[in-house]
Amino acid sequence: MPGLAWASWHEVVRVREDVRTGELPLHAFAADLYDVVVGRARSIYQNPEEFFALTYPTFNLRELAKDILLRLAGRNDKAVRQLELTYGGGKTHALMTLYHLTKDPDSLPDLPSVQEFIEHAGMRPPKARIAVLAFDKIDPEKGTEINSPSGERRWLKHPWSILAYQLAGPRGLRMLHPDDLEVERDSPPAENLLSGLLAVPREEGLSTLVLIDEVLTYARAKVGLDPNWIGRLMSFFQFLTQAATKVHSCVIVASLLASDPKLGDTPGKQIVRELYAVFKRGSEEGIQPVLKEDAAEILRRRFFTPDSIRDQSGFRRHVVAALKGIADLDEHTRREGQLAEERFQKSYPFHPDLTEIFYGKWTNMEGFQRTRGVLRTFALALRDAERWDRSPLVGTGAFLGSPDGAAISDAARELTKVAGAEEYEGRRQEWTAILEGELAKAQAIQRQRPALQFRELEQAVFCTFLHSQPVGQKASTHDLIVMLGQTRPDRIELEKGLREWADTSWFLDEAMTQEQPGTSDGGISLPVQWRLGSRPNLRQMHDQACRSIRSEDVEARLLDEISKEKSLTTGTAPLGIKVHTLPAHPGAVGDDGEFHYAVLGPRSASDPGNPSSDAARFLQETTTPDRPRVYRNAVVLVAPSHDGVRLARRCVQEYLGWERVAAELRGKELDPTQASALDKHIDAARRKIPEAIRQAYSVVVSVSAPDDVEAFTVTVDGGLLFGIVKGDRRTRIQETA
Repeated sequence: MPGLAWASWHEVVRVREDVRTGELPLHAFAADLYDVVVGRARSIYQNPEEFFALTYPTFNLRELAKDILLRLAGRNDKAVRQLELTYGGGKTHALMTLYHLTKDPDSLPDLPSVQEFIEHAGMRPPKARIAVLAFDKIDPEKGTEINSPSGERRWLKHPWSILAYQLAGPRGLRMLHPDDLEVERDSPPAENLLSGLLAVPREEGLSTLVLIDEVLTYARAKVGLDPNWIGRLMSFFQFLTQAATKVHSCVIVASLLASDPKLGDTPGKQIVRELYAVFKRGSEEGIQPVLKEDAAEILRRRFFTPDSIRDQSGFRRHVVAALKGIADLDEHTRREGQLAEERFQKSYPFHPDLTEIFYGKWTNMEGFQRTRGVLRTFALALRDAERWDRSPLVGTGAFLGSPDGAAISDAARELTKVAGAEEYEGRRQEWTAILEGELAKAQAIQRQRPALQFRELEQAVFCTFLHSQPVGQKASTHDLIVMLGQTRPDRIELEKGLREWADTSWFLDEAMTQEQPGTSDGGISLPVQWRLGSRPNLRQMHDQACRSIRSEDVEARLLDEISKEKSLTTGTAPLGIKVHTLPAHPGAVGDDGEFHYAVLGPRSASDPGNPSSDAARFLQETTTPDRPRVYRNAVVLVAPSHDGVRLARRCVQEYLGWERVAAELRGKELDPTQASALDKHIDAARRKIPEAIRQAYSVVVSVSAPDDVEAFTVTVDGGLLFGIVKGDRRTRIQETA
């Protein structure tokens, strides 16, 4: 962008066309192994050349492929491998990598990623007969349609039948049930039968690769229909894994969990525990094909054009530009120097702390789909943010809504739905509404602080939301500063804005915002930690309480406070002045030639040069309009200004609101921090009322020398009001006749 000291991330790396055009339904990121087997997957998964062009051969993925290829070649004993939870590439993607490497190794595309797999294994992949048990595609009652090695297609019901037909066609079924090919056996075959079945491909010089995916999806449904099936499934997997260890050049690679988080309920967890127990007996240590260190490269390859990310050495100057702003605000980053530069270089264009949040925190949420969820969320963010985000890195700013669009972006809404599905103390959280409300507060603060031109406070809100998941997590001030610093905000303005958000937020945890460890270099006290909660804090409760307070209650309390405010009348007694506090009508102020000083109520509020009609009546009449006041010059009135009355009413309303909050919480168990905060709020609100009243009474209403009713302002500087009024020559008050 012209005028910026850096290049925006989307000027350096180019977003792929399929991301830019928005053709990104959730299923587009679902690597479907069954669809590949039957030949109907999307081209990026079906076509090996496209698939490997987008595949990042992480070290662990290459290690997994190496172990599998060596086993298929009969060169190791690792017959059973189980895939653990992953981030970014996904378990199914790893299975698909093994499928493409061994399906037709002679036709593998000449691509760098393919060469990396071959070089790491130290051999070309042996050709394997592959049987895929994609359990998310096996209907618990009807089964699935699958191909034999010769291309025949048939519907089969049970997992062992589906396995047998893929490995040996009708012969495989006959091996399991020799009497009738049309009838499937209902019991799991024993180990010796499965060993013979797994060995059939060797007759054609082929290895045997069994890929198992989404076991829980099928098991949860099948056991729900018939509880006896838990035993059958466990026996099948027990016999199968034992058989694989006894068959030369045979390997099983299994992913047990389901991508649907709802299946991880209590029965689902029990099934998973039993599955793990079975596979643990016969498998090597579980492997994660993708680690958090690989996340940035996976995202880069999926979202940006190959040409724009090929020469990563060119990223360095853009990393340096981004780090300048961060290092100016954060001493730790400044001290890290080259280490920080290398970390940001490896992650560019993504802010490394952003991917770290998703890996370190969000992957612990049951509802967060690690593969397709991350990819789709980032795709939505990049698609929208490319049009307006001017940041040097893809950070939390990319997840904000367009500056002239919706309150939150589509990407942010996806994340609030995930966070909202998490239950805490038996309740779900309304994160969409919470985030919209907090972003609105941040926007209001930003409008008053034009130096924060890159929406830093909105980013702080979203960053805190991300850090607050799962429920109970939190962000440090350091976390926020490092995320926000890339656009080089003014430090003092940023800290003032953060302090103001902490003071006005409805959902920041008060146990955090009340902690103030001193001041920053700019003299601004900031919380130690930040956490957005799903429960309203005291400020939100107070706002709701204030809305429910009746205006007549506010007025009655205000009149009572005015009547008790001694500073309005102190100093009149030694002079023998007749004082009237809140006279109800002009007749309450005598017309006897003696000096009268009256403190009028809010209904008599006046402005300089414009005395209210109610105030003027006290100088013009006595009991009725037809009985005019004779000694007008012997009366001096003080009235509140309109602005002063509004402020005083607001102070009274706020105090009454805090009293109501205290009443609502009475008898409930409060943590010490919240109880202390409530006491402080009540005390602070109570002390504001007298000061607001003193400041409100700044208008003097009297008659001028020409005997006209006039109103003028006096400066209320903390002294006694009557002394200030008497000292102003416009009132013409003399101590002698």
